[in-house]
Amino acid sequence: MIKLGVNVDHVATVRQARRTVEPDPVAAAVLAELGGADGITIHLREDRRHIHDRDLELLRKTVQTRLNLEMALNEEIVKIALRVLPDQATLVPEKREEVTTEGGLDVLAHRNNLKAVVKRLKDAGIKVSLFVDPVVEVMRVSKKVGADAVELHTGSYANARTEKEVEKELVKLKEAARVAGEEGLVVFAGHGLNYINILAIKTIPQVEEVNIGHSIVSRAVLVGIKRAVREMKNLLSDYV
Repeated sequence: MIKLGVNVDHVATVRQARRTVEPDPVAAAVLAELGGADGITIHLREDRRHIHDRDLELLRKTVQTRLNLEMALNEEIVKIALRVLPDQATLVPEKREEVTTEGGLDVLAHRNNLKAVVKRLKDAGIKVSLFVDPVVEVMRVSKKVGADAVELHTGSYANARTEKEVEKELVKLKEAARVAGEEGLVVFAGHGLNYINILAIKTIPQVEEVNIGHSIVSRAVLVGIKRAVREMKNLLSDYV
């Protein structure tokens, strides 16, 4: 059964819409775990547009499963990670003008910096994943810079509209996952996944975990977060 990491960033986004104290992403994380989440993911952005330092501090103290911190190659954020010590750090690209993360990390362009940051994080006992596009060469370089895992960016697959486009993107994901597995990397997947398109991702044998935020939080607005997480967990079951 594929594991489920629940991203609670968008709970904080709703909070920040009114710059108030609710809804609380920490409370949402507790309910997500009660609903069956295998891990909690947050992205501490440089501009703090949703998740704040206090959220990270509290989540580190309260998450009972695994805390995955998405973060840019930014020295301030690296130092925070080394102090707070999440279970896992996922290195992602970050642009201030983007609504959400667009595209995977350019591991080829940032190879030297990545290698240094990955080593610092791993030396502190933090597992390191790289959020990357499903490109075979990127899998090999990700291994060379010392990453423990890769999270395949599924945005192009999620945005594909025709059957032919969907199949084309699935082929890319499957090939990248195969090579990543051969390189000894743990394989995750995420971005734009929902209660419908997740089913095809289940057919990729190397994928051990998916990270889903927006779709689950959107569903939670209607049915509550425990039920929304439980429904996604059921879809990830080997029996569906």
